[in-house]
Amino acid sequence: MTMIDQISLNGPRVCVIAYNSLCTFEFGIAVEVFGLPRPEFGSDWYQFEVISAEGPELNVMGGVKLQIDQGLDALYMADIIVLPGWREPYVNVPERLIKGLRKAYERGARIVAICGGAYVLAATGLLKGRRATTHWRFLHHFVKEFPDVDLDNAPLFCEESRLYTSAGSAAGIDLCLHVVQQG
Repeated sequence: MTMIDQISLNGPRVCVIAYNSLCTFEFGIAVEVFGLPRPEFGSDWYQFEVISAEGPELNVMGGVKLQIDQGLDALYMADIIVLPGWREPYVNVPERLIKGLRKAYERGARIVAICGGAYVLAATGLLKGRRATTHWRFLHHFVKEFPDVDLDNAPLFCEESRLYTSAGSAAGIDLCLHVVQQG
């Protein structure tokens, strides 16, 4: 039995959302930061799971296929939800995902949107009147789609009322580390 096997994790439950055409770099950030076992930090490290927004079998970027056991019902237990980007045209977000994110937020979950994941968060209406950011190449389109969001193009990431957005993929690393620092 390894040290990892001996530790029963009881830290915050982190759920990362997977979807068809998943952005694998952003997904990898979430897996590396929250999902990699870190026994040196004890049993308060994160409980981690991948949940699917669109069924058990997904086709993701680069010809990769994912098989995922958990669906959106798992959101009800999440303390932190990570949205690793989103696919073009960025605004076609499944209604079931929107409703699940709203309910999770209402019960106190933190929602972390990396890069284009800000579109998903904005589609929920939770960013209305709040400060957020996204990748610079999305700025004009984002403002057109969500004029009620206070979009800031300067910071690496924004945090407001348990809602987090990053300016791009690499900025998502800084954002996720910021969330870890908060505990």
